[in-house]
This record gives sequence, C-alpha cells and structure tokens, in this order.
Amino acid sequence: MNQNEFVQLTTPFKDKVFRLAKRLLTSTEEAEDATQEVLVKLWSKKGSLNGFNSVEAFAMTLTKNYCLDQLKSKRAGNLKIVHTNFTDREPSVDKKVEDSDSLNWVERIINQLPEQQRLLIQMRDIEQYEFAEIAKITEMNETAIRVALSRARKTIRESMTKTHNYGIR
Repeated sequence: MNQNEFVQLTTPFKDKVFRLAKRLLTSTEEAEDATQEVLVKLWSKKGSLNGFNSVEAFAMTLTKNYCLDQLKSKRAGNLKIVHTNFTDREPSVDKKVEDSDSLNWVERIINQLPEQQRLLIQMRDIEQYEFAEIAKITEMNETAIRVALSRARKTIRESMTKTHNYGIR
C-alpha cells in the first residue's frame, strides 16, 4: 500500500477519530496528537490493513484505547470528559438560555456516569454509531451495550426530571 492509497483509505474517517479523541480528551491539542498517533499506528500496520473487515472500526478502537491510556497516565491528570458538541437552532433568546442550562445539566450528569457508560453515550447518541460497530470497537456484546445505554439514559432522565421539578409539588 502506497501513501496515496493510505490517504484514500483513512480520509473518510479521520474526522471521526478526531471527534472521538476530542470528546474523550477535552483538549483540542491532545485530540490532534491522538489522531496523529492513531494514523501513525495505522501507517505502521499498512500491510495488514486489508485483513480487517472495517479499518474504520479498528481505527476507532485504537483511538479509544489511546485516549483511555492518556487519561490514565500521570500527564493527563487535568483532562476530563466533557460534552460540548450540541448546537441550538432555536432563535429565541430565552429558549437558548433554557437549552444551554439543560445542556450544562446533561453534561454534568454524563460526567458523573461510569466511564463505560460515558463512552457508549458518546458513540451511540452523539456519534450515531450502529450497535454492531460499537460492539466491534468496545469488544462488548450488543445486548450488554443496550443494557448499559438504557441504564445511562435512565440515570440522565431521572436526574434531569429531579432538576426541572425542583420545588414543584
């Protein structure tokens, strides 16, 4: 595989690799480094990439593992998982303020979820991956993924209901 073939193979999903890394590492610079590391690893394995059913799924697995390693390392002590890629399309100012407040609450709630549930919420609800793709990347059973997502969503829903109904009897 030459350089042009490699670029053609990786171009369709390199932005997804960056978004996942950014989601996990928070820092744009760290995400750029992670993306570069993943692409370097893919380049070093260029001879065996044809053996994978989905090079994209393999790249996402590499990204997830690299980012989790960075989060566990000493130099990543100040990094945390945050959620900042929701956008509001409503023109009214009061609606924007209300939505922003709700998103902040959801972000806080997601940050309190266990690491696995945070990752699954990111991949399924934000990145829109199919369950089969998530199963390949996380090496989990699809049923276990569905259960974990259900629990995470229930936790988010219950916390948001408590927040919005506070003081209402």
